[in-house]
Amino acid sequence: MFAVIYRWRLIPGREAQFEEGWRAGTRAIAEEFGGWGSRLHRGADGVAVAYAQWPDRATWERALQTRMHHSDDAARARYRAAFEPDSFEILFAGEVTADLLQPRGP
Repeated sequence: MFAVIYRWRLIPGREAQFEEGWRAGTRAIAEEFGGWGSRLHRGADGVAVAYAQWPDRATWERALQTRMHHSDDAARARYRAAFEPDSFEILFAGEVTADLLQPRGP
């Protein structure tokens, strides 16, 4: 399993717009590129962080080389308009060596 951590600085007042676009985009990435899903976290300082899982690095890299981060589709446009330009970062990308995360609740 491969994991990636992403970061954005949200524009105040556009948090719901970002989450809506992020949800739709994450579902599309799973269907089109083989991503295993993601969890979105939001801090009090306007920063959003997502943890995404992939079957392996090669699948993630193939998705990066395609339209995953360069698409003009509606979901991507919604979420892109909700964060500060140039604030998107990949904080970490690496193999999972231990997994103690237990799914709970909604």
